[in-house]
Amino acid sequence: MKKSMKKVLGLGLAVALVVSSFAGCGKKASDTFLIGGIGPLTGDAATYGTSVKQGAEVALNEINDAGGVKVGDKKVKLDLKFEDDQATADNAVTAFNTLMDAGMDALLGTVTSGAGLGIIDLTKKEGILMLTPSGSNAGLTKYDNAFRVCFTDPLQGVTMANYAKDAGYTKIAVLYNNSDEYSTGMMQAFIDQVATNGGEVVANESFVKGDIDFTTQLTKIKATDAQVIFLPAYYGDAAYATTQAHDLGMALPFLGGDGWDGVIAQTATPAVLEGAVFLTPFFASDENAKVQDFVKKYTDAYKSAPDQFAADGYDGIYIIAAAIEKAESTKSADLIAAMTKIKVDGLTGSMTFNANGEPNKGANFVKIVDGKYTAVK
Repeated sequence: MKKSMKKVLGLGLAVALVVSSFAGCGKKASDTFLIGGIGPLTGDAATYGTSVKQGAEVALNEINDAGGVKVGDKKVKLDLKFEDDQATADNAVTAFNTLMDAGMDALLGTVTSGAGLGIIDLTKKEGILMLTPSGSNAGLTKYDNAFRVCFTDPLQGVTMANYAKDAGYTKIAVLYNNSDEYSTGMMQAFIDQVATNGGEVVANESFVKGDIDFTTQLTKIKATDAQVIFLPAYYGDAAYATTQAHDLGMALPFLGGDGWDGVIAQTATPAVLEGAVFLTPFFASDENAKVQDFVKKYTDAYKSAPDQFAADGYDGIYIIAAAIEKAESTKSADLIAAMTKIKVDGLTGSMTFNANGEPNKGANFVKIVDGKYTAVK
């Protein structure tokens, strides 16, 4: 009887040990705060996700090297687990579930708008803080748990329309990607604001994702009396369009949104970009001491200059850290409540956040001159 009881107790202990080992498998240490990241690390938009990830890593290392984030009377170290979504909604869902299984405490992501729209309902259901560094679709902040570092697509459109007015452009052509939420959201707001400002859109041409030949659309624009072309698209499209416009003998300047960042590196002949102006919260040649410190650390670590997406990722980590310190807690509900009470002096501007999840910060314009990004004063 005793022998049988020993066997039962031994079996129970073994089971308990197995259960315990599985319970700890893949989980973070209790003294760390796990930030999950979601963005494209492979595919056509990989440079955006890679930049966000690397910028976030610079910030995380700074914070951890300084002892971590203060939570009440203790400090916690930050950890980052970044999943590849290839800029698609389906992959973003898989990435989100992977991160939740890993014990994610807050989400830095997604990087792109379409992927973010695929998981926004899941983040609300889980009640987790979602901070997108660069997802600019207005719908990404429809829930009270969601915030963003960047400007919305509509705000970018309005801002660029006002810039066009101030620059003296009254007749404007538009070339946009009608299969992309980022491009269409900016385009519509731009057109509406141009009308409000008394200007005229003399051509409105579109293309779809994957197109690389814009000569038909550009030829139509060339036949108008447009003074400038507004191209709300990512840098790959901008590189093709500006090169082809130059080949067609068009001397019109281009205007763009923050997706243009990095376009010089994508263009074989930077001269085709001369005079282009785009909206951005950050550029690496800014003489600000804080910016230059970041540029040095980033360049030393990754052997390339950071772009605005890297700066968004960097600021995103510091924003989450500020929310933790303000809340004096690592609980999701407390972090979400703290977001409207913090102020962060970041690389992309001095920021506060409203109840709609939007950042309050100024806009900067960059002009491409002699193959370099220069600030528009």
